[in-house]
This record gives sequence, C-alpha cells and structure tokens, in this order.
Amino acid sequence: MKIWGENKKINEKVDQFTVGNDRKYDLKLAKYDCEASIAHAKMLYEIGILTEHEANKICEVLLEIKIQAQNGNFTIENKFEDMHSKIEYILIDKLGNIGKKIHTARSRNDQVLVAMHLYLKNEISLIKLETKNLFDLLINLSEKHKADLLPGYTHFQTAMPTSFGMWFSAYAESLIDDVQFLNTAYCLSDQNPLGSAAGFGSSFPINRELTTKLLGFKTLKFNSTAAQMSRGKVEKSTAIAISILGSTLAKLSMDICLYMGQDYEFISFPDNLTTGSSIMPHKKNPDIFELIRGKCNMLQGIPYQLSILMSNLPSGYHREFQLTKGPIINAIEELKSCLEILIFSLPQIKISKKITNQKKYDTLFSVDTLYAEVNKGKPFRDVYIEYKKSIKTGKFKPNRSVKHSHTGSIGNLSLEKIKHKFEKMF
Repeated sequence: MKIWGENKKINEKVDQFTVGNDRKYDLKLAKYDCEASIAHAKMLYEIGILTEHEANKICEVLLEIKIQAQNGNFTIENKFEDMHSKIEYILIDKLGNIGKKIHTARSRNDQVLVAMHLYLKNEISLIKLETKNLFDLLINLSEKHKADLLPGYTHFQTAMPTSFGMWFSAYAESLIDDVQFLNTAYCLSDQNPLGSAAGFGSSFPINRELTTKLLGFKTLKFNSTAAQMSRGKVEKSTAIAISILGSTLAKLSMDICLYMGQDYEFISFPDNLTTGSSIMPHKKNPDIFELIRGKCNMLQGIPYQLSILMSNLPSGYHREFQLTKGPIINAIEELKSCLEILIFSLPQIKISKKITNQKKYDTLFSVDTLYAEVNKGKPFRDVYIEYKKSIKTGKFKPNRSVKHSHTGSIGNLSLEKIKHKFEKMF
C-alpha cells in the first residue's frame, strides 16, 4: 500500500527491490515517527489546519501506536511500503477523514529525517551511558590493581615496567576521546529537520519553532534544503563516533586475548567466560573478546560504507538515502552488544601477581636502573653505553624498586583528574 497516490498494481519484483529491508528497520524508527507526527499534529492545530478535536483524536491514536512500537507489538505487513504508510493507514482506518489530514505540510522526506534524528539522539545517549559504565569499571579496576606491575611492550619487545592500574586507566581515559566524538554526533542530530518537507519548504504557514520545542531539539535545521542535505550526514557522523569507540574496544580486546595466552599468563577469566576445543582438552579460548575485536573492527568500516554511498550525490533527495538505515541501525546494535558483554565480563578478570619478578623480565628495569646512576651525576649517554654492555654480557643486575611520581606515571595515575575530565563530557 503506497501513500504516494496511484492505485496501479506494482510489479512484485520492483516493489521488493525498492522497499528492501525498510519494513525491518522501520520497526526501530516507528516510535519516533509517532512522536514527530504528534508534534506535527499539535502544530497543525496551532496554525488552524486542524481543530482541537481533530488534533486530539490524531494524537490519541498516534500515542497508542507509539506504545505498541515501544513494546514490540507494532508490525508492518508486506502490503505496506514502510512505517509511514502503515501509521497513516491506521489513522485513516480509525478516524476516517480526520486521519487523512496528518500529512498536510510535510513529506516522507522530513518524516524519515526527523525520526532518524530522534532515534540517533536516543541511541547516542544510551551508548554514552554504557560507555560511562565501562569507564567507571575500568577506573575501579585501575585503583584496585595500581600496585600490580605488568611488563610494558614496544614492537612486541619487553620495554619498561607498567602496571595493571595504568593499563586499565589508559583505556578509561581513551574513552573520553570517544565520548567527544559521540557528543559531536549528538550535536548534529539535535537539529530539527521537520517542516523542510521535500527539501524546499511549504506554502503553509507552519511553525517550525513549535515542533522544535515539542520534540526537545536544541535548535532547528533552518534551511529546508540544508535539512535534506543532512540525510546521511547525521548517520555518517554517528558511524564515525561508533568506529572510534569500536577501535578502543577492539584494542582492549586484543590486549586481553594476548595477555590470556600461555606465553604471557598475565590474566585469566573463569571457565564460564571461555570456550573449549573439540579435540584439545586443555583449551580455554577467549572467544568473547575475539568476537568483540572482530565486530568492532568491522564497525570501523561503516563510515567508509556510508561515504561511498553518498560520494556522488548532488543536493536534494535520492532513493539511495534509504540504504543508510541498515548500516547505522545494525552498527548501533552491534556496538551496544559489545559494550554490554565487556561490562559483564571485565569484573571477573583475574590478575596474575608479581609477574615482573621473573628473571626473564630483568631488562624491563634497565631504564630505571640506569636513571638511578644518572641521578648521581653521571652523563646519561655514558651510563647507557655501560648498561648496554652489561646486558649483552649477562652481567646486568636490575634494580626492581620502581619509583615514578610524575603525573600519569605508575606511581601517580591521576585517576581523580581523569574522572573529572570524563564528567565534563556529560
């Protein structure tokens, strides 16, 4: 069932191809389409297009549909093209001619735009809250294990001593940068495109400031054509933020997979968080973290996918914009699932104690040991050459007494300052 007028029979293959997966993804957006339609109906009453009775009736039905959508009870049958046609059908079925008035002074173009903006605002807020939960968890683990030393690596070679406290808080502080990208994406989404219609405005004296207020947007996307040009742009900005956060989660997961290996044995997890092998009885595989790594690495490709989709499109609406729904909705769901499983599993991590006491980590302390000599007044380069020779000849004797005090070092993680920096992101 089409809402664009003609009742001519549509070729089934053409219909299937053009509709694609819209019905599936519109189930995520239907709630927001109802919210926008409620605001639109109230605005139509305010400018005299609807009577108070008509607006109230429309809003009552739309609220019912919104509740159905929230509860997962809203469906879009194959005879309907999308959520817009199904919702308008319900309004007409229940209200007759009153329902036929809802589409006055708008287009499906600004309908889907405003629904997507509202959806992205909500989802970005949820992702931020989950990111905060992960941040708090990492900070707590950092405080708990700040005195537990860990070998630091560069080029996969042992380098200098670090600590689990520094490792956990490094990822915590990295999340602050990621939230900054989420905030940017939220800011772009927090602009009301409703009233731009097909991208060229309307001859009706609509009140776009009113719908902006009713829908809780911070501001308008003032220019109607600019509003339509934001289609795909808000999705891409969100995808960039998701890819940045995904990169952090993938790197953390890679560290975990590495540190769980028998050649390292820095950390472990309970058996119920690992998987076995069909033939090797000793295996405890980090499948959870490998999947987080893989999923989050794939998320980093979503901005490129959207860029390619929109790379040669001029201003105005084009049907390709329909294809932005799937990648961004799927990416959001994937990222949330990765955050959820990380927050569930990380509290169960087990830290190995006194790792750096092993002889194979003697050279980890070469820099600290030679710095002790430099502090006595010896030239750095002379001491460096001296210790390089002692390491080569096997005569090096490490001083494992690590004393770092500057901001951001093992002995001064500055966790309160990191927490304060994070709080400013909200």
